[in-house]
Amino acid sequence: MIKRRARQAGLPMTTCCHTHRATGITTYLQNGGTIEHAQQIANHESPRTTKLYDRTNDAISLDEIERILI
Repeated sequence: MIKRRARQAGLPMTTCCHTHRATGITTYLQNGGTIEHAQQIANHESPRTTKLYDRTNDAISLDEIERILI
């Protein structure tokens, strides 16, 4: 069902249920949530598992890009 809906929405074929889980956990953490509460929400036994879904460090800021000098 996820793959079918992703295709209809024009999302990449790599979209799956884990994509939605990662988006939810990342958004929760970006809005001030804690990893401990995210772990409870996701029903993970270990915070290490929850951290696998945390994409907050994937974004690169403009300040980092501006470090590139030519």
